[in-house]
Formats: sequence, C-alpha cells, structure tokens
Amino acid sequence: MNIAFHTLGCKVNQFETQALGLLLKERGHKITEDFSSADVIIVNTCTVTSTGDQKSRRTIRHFIKEFPEAKIAVCGCLAQVNPESIEAIDGVSVICGTSDRLSFIENIEKLNTVSTINFTPDNALKRRSFEYLPAGGLEGHTRAMLKIEDGCSNFCSYCIIPYSRGPVRSLTPEKAHSECDRLRALGYKEIIITGIEISSYGRDLVPKTNLTELIVSLCEKFPELRFRLGSLEPRTVTEEFCKNLKDFKNLCPQFHLSLQSGCDETLLRMNRKYDTTRYFESVSLLREHFPSCAVTTDLIVGFPGEDENEFSKTLSFIEKCAFSSMHIFPYSQRKGTPAASMPNQLTRSEKASRVQRASKLASKLETAFLHRQLSKELSVLFEEKIDNFWSGHSENYVRVYVNCDDNIKNRMLTVKPIKLFRDGLLCEI
Repeated sequence: MNIAFHTLGCKVNQFETQALGLLLKERGHKITEDFSSADVIIVNTCTVTSTGDQKSRRTIRHFIKEFPEAKIAVCGCLAQVNPESIEAIDGVSVICGTSDRLSFIENIEKLNTVSTINFTPDNALKRRSFEYLPAGGLEGHTRAMLKIEDGCSNFCSYCIIPYSRGPVRSLTPEKAHSECDRLRALGYKEIIITGIEISSYGRDLVPKTNLTELIVSLCEKFPELRFRLGSLEPRTVTEEFCKNLKDFKNLCPQFHLSLQSGCDETLLRMNRKYDTTRYFESVSLLREHFPSCAVTTDLIVGFPGEDENEFSKTLSFIEKCAFSSMHIFPYSQRKGTPAASMPNQLTRSEKASRVQRASKLASKLETAFLHRQLSKELSVLFEEKIDNFWSGHSENYVRVYVNCDDNIKNRMLTVKPIKLFRDGLLCEI
C-alpha cells in the first residue's frame, strides 16, 4: 500500500511517525508525500491543549473530504485520551492511541478486506514497559531522533499528557547504544535525544541510571556523532551534570529548559517543581560551563489568575535569563486538568495581548543572541538547500545560510558569520 503521514504536535510525535514509516517500509509498503496517491493516510494527533484537539479533528475531516478514496487511520495522544471524538468522525477506518503500534500496522493492513476496525484504548497510567520503536528518519534526513523515554509523572495542573502517555518508562542504555550504532552506519551525523520527559530518564530501570550517565556514555562511544538534548527540566542541570558533560565537543551546547512562567506564584499554581531562583541557577550553571551555549525555553502566558503584576515579573525574568529563542503560547483550557476549572480565567484578547508583548521581548533577545555570534566560528551540519543557499544548524542551534556551489548536504563544516540574515545568519565557509 501507499501510505502518507500528517503529524501534529511535538518531536516525540515526529519520532513516532518516522518509526511507523520505517516499520511499514520493512513490511513492503511505500511511504509517500503525495496524499492524492495514498491508499492510507495516517494522522498522528496532538492533545496538549484544547486547540490541539480542535486542530487534530479539523485535519482528519480535511483529509476525509479532500481524499475520499483513501482510508484514514488515526493515532496519537488525542486518540488515546478521547477516542470517542475520533470515532464520531464519519470516515475514520482505524484508530490507535500511544501504544501497541505493531497492532496498529496490522490493522491498517487489514483495511484491504474490511472497512472499519474497532478500537479500545488501554489505561495509559498502568503502563510499565517501554515500547521500542526504531530510531531514525526517512530518506533525505541528515539528523535523526532517538526516543529514550516515554511518559511523565509530573502532573502539572494544565497538562493532560500523563493521562495520554502514562508514567515514565525508559529505553535501556544498551538499546540506546545499538540504535546510535545503527544510525551512524546509516550516515546520520546528529542525533536528537528526545522523549516526553527525558529529565526522568532511567529512574524506572534496574539498575537505576540517569540522563547524565547515558549522555556521557553516548558521547564517549560515538565521538563522530553530534548529540543534541531535547527539553529538560531545570532540576536536571546541576553542578555534576555540567562538570560531567562540559568537555564533550560532540554534545551540542544548546539547552532547552522548560520555564512556562517567570513568576513564582504562577509556577505554584501550575504545579511546576521549581521556582525562579532554582531555574536561574540552572541557566547560570549552563553559561558558566558552556560559555557559548544557547538557552531556549517555552512560555505559557495568560494562565488562570495571572494578573498584570505576575506577568510583569515574567517579562523581567525572561530578560534576566536572556534566552536565545522562545516558544510562546497562550494558555488553553484543557478539559480534564485542574487548571481548566481554576477561577480568574483570562479572556482570549488578554492572552493574545500578552503573547504579543512577550514575543516582542523574545525577538529582541534572539536578535541580541545572533549579534553575539558574529564574532565566533560555528560548526554547522548542512541539511538542505533553500532558494540558492545551503542551510543547516550550528552546534548552538543557529540557522545558518551559505552561498556554495558544491553539494554540502550532510557535511559538518566550520563557518564564519557575516551578518544577520532571514531567521539566522549569513556565513561563509
């Protein structure tokens, strides 16, 4: 069968789409980007916000309408926590949640003989084992993702993910090593370490281990591979973390530290496990031990009860941290979470205004960070050609453009910045 994918949501969803593609190819199916030629279209859904739910359902309806000859298969977080909302859409043939992807593939293959297959999700909170899926990318990719962990046990007051993904489960270090070995043999130069909450990696394994120990072992064993860490909780960044990792040239000095708010009162209502003092300690440790590092983050504005004073504290803290890049979201009520029923919900216009104000500050900080790169030399993995420029990312995740006649895709080259350009830097090799 010809199978096409549409993926919504986070890097874990992207990883799982790639893994499903690899498994389907192994079974003789063809992966296509041409939806009009697809026998099956797989929609990998997101449920992190109510907006994500709506977008997922809207996307499914779009494919049903635009490609009536194709069978529609749906998987992912929305299908896990609210399968009824998917089943209610006329035209969906098969559903899978966030586990047992092999059965999902087998059910897709049955669509040659049946039109619809019933789905009953498991209870994600009862999961205790890590479902192995092959790491990598589809053809043409230069960077690969390796999912080392699934699940989250933090239960932030705004988040549904523990209910869609279950508790923390980890890939064994041995399997992580074998996956990296396989990816190296396939020609990948950079591996992105991802998961739902990688800061909790290893605590479920016997014997217990942790993220630092895994990354040290990977950097030592695969010096020719570049490793980039996914989103971290501030508690991960300790003096020990920094001292153990700072001398590895193949660990990308880009650290995404999840913030969500720069106000302690708001963080408390969010049920986050740190305050701004602890968070800034992590930022300071990173900049002390990784002097050229980029620190990036996520921010939720307009959380219930966030008044102008709390938001002002957040803006001041953002400026203090001097992030190189930020993802900024308006708070979205998510049914089934404690925050959805909290008092003092903000209006849509209030949240939109705060997104705009925070984004303006984030843009200023990002420009300042790019200016600081002009005096440096950057190591860049080139990934694609955009217009007449070869483009890729530096070790600290700056988007780089160079004018070059040679084919430099999947090559790691040193460049010298010339000026700010588009969403990054124009450089010369």
